[in-house]
Amino acid sequence: MAPPYDVISPKEQRFYHKRHPQNVIRLELGAEHPSDTAGDNKYTRAASALGEWLEKGILLREAEPAFYVVEHRFNHEGVASHRWGLTARVRLGSEGPDGARPHESVMEERIADRLKLLRACRVNLSPIMGIVDRGTGGFPTLLAGLASGRPDISAADRDGTVHNMWVIRDEQSLGLISTWCADKAIYIADGHHRYETSLAYQSEQQAVCSHFTGREAFNFVLMTLTGADDPGLVALPTHRLVRFIKAEKLSEFRNRAEQFFDIERIEHPGTGRAETIRSWLGRLTQRGGQGVAMGLYGLEGDALWLLSLREGAEVQKAMPSQRSQEWRSLDVTILHCVMLGEMLGVDTPRRETECLDYTRDAAEAVELVDAGKYQLAFLMNPIAISSVLAVADAGERMPPKSTYFYPKLPTGLVLNPVWD
Repeated sequence: MAPPYDVISPKEQRFYHKRHPQNVIRLELGAEHPSDTAGDNKYTRAASALGEWLEKGILLREAEPAFYVVEHRFNHEGVASHRWGLTARVRLGSEGPDGARPHESVMEERIADRLKLLRACRVNLSPIMGIVDRGTGGFPTLLAGLASGRPDISAADRDGTVHNMWVIRDEQSLGLISTWCADKAIYIADGHHRYETSLAYQSEQQAVCSHFTGREAFNFVLMTLTGADDPGLVALPTHRLVRFIKAEKLSEFRNRAEQFFDIERIEHPGTGRAETIRSWLGRLTQRGGQGVAMGLYGLEGDALWLLSLREGAEVQKAMPSQRSQEWRSLDVTILHCVMLGEMLGVDTPRRETECLDYTRDAAEAVELVDAGKYQLAFLMNPIAISSVLAVADAGERMPPKSTYFYPKLPTGLVLNPVWD
């Protein structure tokens, strides 16, 4: 197993390559070499490794239809938790009532990378995380009832999360699951780029398919579905790192921010760095319970600036008028439209690519600013899952990396061929 490609650092990539010769990293995120050519590169090497593993029986194809019930056991904020999921093929559909509902924007360069890999291997390597049954409930209970006896696979990752999996093959259970899911909307929680990649691949294959039936494997994508009412469904924030901002923009920033926000300087309490970060995040969480709030590090010294939207502030005038009120009221959309776009000049996709980076680790964000690699760090509160679903229902998308569903689904438990 390995994490999905988009959260693997270069250091972790090297670790997983050394871990074992059959670690799925060789498919998911192969190493690049200066000598790479059009005929020998990370994509062709992934396809070669996949073929070798199938030939040697390292990967085994199911002989008959199956679903996979998975249970993820993890600790969050010192509390033992677990989350149920169903890994299955889900029919692809474009945006609308027949398609999975996204909530985040995507980055074109990531789709291009994943599409090259999918063309080479013709396999879904990582399941997309989806949410089902908003407003109905009962999905975790259904899955728990099917997970009888010892799991067929049980494995722990580097973070200590235990992934248990039961293979469901009997026709009665297959029918029960299919019937239950048939009329449910699916929301993409994590894996927007992989879903868009599968849509692009489907379009390519349909264009060259001489006898299209709709049952071809490329019309489906691998997902792990979780119930919206699952107590273990945890969404964490992703913090923003900013660089390449002109000095005059930074010098004007505080005065412009004070038009909309109350700004409180929170000094370094004098304890260790870890305790300081916990203290700052605690204050941010408390303030977020009262409305829009975010932390800003790097503006002056080693203090955190706590920005709270002032009551009656006319921030909505700076937001896109065509958007829903739910979208216009999110911390992350106000950050991107007002703070980054209007005040700091990060106002185009190209500027976002140049100037923004992301991390879920607040301590890392602070350290990178202290090291001079970035000028500012915006520390964020998590977005409520109800808001994620409401934005998706409205057919809108938040900025990229607005949510981080924890724990991430591992790559390597189940792969889905699309060559049939």
